[in-house]
Amino acid sequence: MRLPDTFYTTVRARLNEALAEQELDGFLATAPADVAFLSGFFYIATERPVYLWMPRQGDPLLVIPRLDEEYAAQQGVRISTVSYFEYPGVVSAEETLALALSGRRTRRIGVSAGISVGTLEKLSRAVGGTRLVTTDAVARLRLCKFPEEIPLHEAAARICDEMLAAGRDLIAEALAAGTALPREDEIARHVIGYGTDRMYAEYDLVVYTTKLAGGLVYAGPNSALPHGLPTRRRIQPGDTLILSLGAAVASRFVESERTFVVGEPTAEQQRYHEADREAQQVGTEAMVVGRTCAEVNRTCLDVLRGHGLGDYIRHRQGHGIGLQNHEPPWVEDGDDTVLAPGMLLSSEPGVYVPGHAGYRISDTVLVTADGPRRLTGFPRDLESTIIEGVR
Repeated sequence: MRLPDTFYTTVRARLNEALAEQELDGFLATAPADVAFLSGFFYIATERPVYLWMPRQGDPLLVIPRLDEEYAAQQGVRISTVSYFEYPGVVSAEETLALALSGRRTRRIGVSAGISVGTLEKLSRAVGGTRLVTTDAVARLRLCKFPEEIPLHEAAARICDEMLAAGRDLIAEALAAGTALPREDEIARHVIGYGTDRMYAEYDLVVYTTKLAGGLVYAGPNSALPHGLPTRRRIQPGDTLILSLGAAVASRFVESERTFVVGEPTAEQQRYHEADREAQQVGTEAMVVGRTCAEVNRTCLDVLRGHGLGDYIRHRQGHGIGLQNHEPPWVEDGDDTVLAPGMLLSSEPGVYVPGHAGYRISDTVLVTADGPRRLTGFPRDLESTIIEGVR
C-alpha cells in the first residue's frame, strides 16, 4: 500500500517551489494527514506529538515517540528519524525537535493553519528566534490528487459500494426470513465490520490516519437529522433508510451514500427520492473544470428549490475528499475555488423533511479534463434501492 518513492520526490519538489515563493525555510507538519501525505508515515494520533520537518534545503526529519520506531520501519519510511522517550517526557518532543534543528537555517518555518494554539505555543518556546508562519502550501498541494493516489481511492470506492450492498442484504435477508428487522446500530456495526474485513483480506499492511471504514445509519424520522447517529431503533417496513458509508485505502477516502425504501414506496417517498436523485445527477454533471465550487453548489441545489423543496435543504452539495473524509475545497456558496483536474469531491445533496424522513444520495467524484467521473457506482435510482425480501 506504500506509494512509490517517485510520488514523495514529486511532492517534495512541488512543496519546495511553494516554500520558495513564500520565502519560508521549510514546513513543519503537525497533523497526521499532512505527515502521511509528505512522508508515507501513518500513525494513530494520541497525546504523543509527531513532527515532520520538510526543509527547503537539506534532508527531511521525522520526530516520533520511541515506541513508534519499529512501526515507521515496518511502513518503509525512508526519512531520517529521531525519537523521544515518552510524553510529556523529561525531554519533550518539541525540545527534541529544536535540538535536531539547531544549526539549520530556520528563520521562517511554515505550519498548517489547523495547528492548535497549544502546539503553536510549545513549538514557539522550543524554537525561540524562529518565526512560525501559517501557510496553505501543503493544503494547496493536496487539493488535486496525484495520479498515484487515484487507484487507492478507486479501491476504496469498490469496497464502499460493497458495504452498501452488505447493509441492504442484511435487511433483505431478515425480510425474507420473517424475522425481526435489524436496528440502526446493528446495521452500522455490520457494514463497518464488512468494510474492515475486506481491507484486511486484500492488504498485507493496513494503514490509516483516522479510520478504515465508517457508517452512519438512520431510518424513518431519524433520517431527517443529517448528522444524527445510529440509534437502537429497529428498522420497520415502509421506512426510508439512509446508509451513509465511507472507506479508505491507505487513508485515501471515499464516501458512498444511498437512500433506500423498505418495501413498496409511497407517492411521497417517490417524490422526495426522485427530486434528490435529479439534483445529485445535475450537480454531479456540473463538476467540470473551470467552474467554481459556488456555481456548482447553486446549480445542484436550485434543482431542489425548483421542486419546491428549498425549506428542506440543510447543507451544501459537497466537499473535498482525500487523506481526510472532509477537506477543501468546499462545494458551497461561500467557496469560489475553481475546479481543476484531480480534485476529488462528494456530490451529496439532501432533502430532510421533519417528522417524515431524509433523502441523500452521495458519490465520490473525480474532476477530469474530460468531465466528472464517479468512482462510486452503486445504483442511485429508486427501483434499485427498494429493499424487499429475497429467497
